[in-house]
Amino acid sequence: MAFIVKSMLSNQVKNLGLGGGGEDKTEDSTPADPAKAAGMTREEYEEYQKQLIEEKMERDAAFTQKKAGRAVVRVHLREKYRLPKSEMDETQIQLAGDDVDLPEDLQKMAEDDQVEEEDKDSILGQFQNIQNMDLDTIKEKAQATFTEMKQAAEEKCSVM
Repeated sequence: MAFIVKSMLSNQVKNLGLGGGGEDKTEDSTPADPAKAAGMTREEYEEYQKQLIEEKMERDAAFTQKKAGRAVVRVHLREKYRLPKSEMDETQIQLAGDDVDLPEDLQKMAEDDQVEEEDKDSILGQFQNIQNMDLDTIKEKAQATFTEMKQAAEEKCSVM
């Protein structure tokens, strides 16, 4: 009795097309045209593909720009700390079109650093000039300034 019920149910399921076996309808279920598969007309599908390509190009351009921005920061730090240059960073900057600048925050920090370095350079530059000078010339300059100050004080003060 179970055999008869099972065969009747399997026949009914086969007729409904719910996977009872037998015939495969792969050609009807997957159309050859991708536009029909997406449920669009041919023109809509082509427009959709164009939009996808444009979005991908925009993402790629933004990614390249970010990579170049990072490369500019690395180049700036290498210059600041006098480290060897990297060809990879220069290549990334060139790929972005050489119009990549440091971010505004880093530009302000770099300007502040340059001002501090200029101050240090001026003091250090003076010390280096002193090291390069002879002691005789330093002594002569000091005596000349002392005599000038003494003469100026004698002119202004009657006691001296």
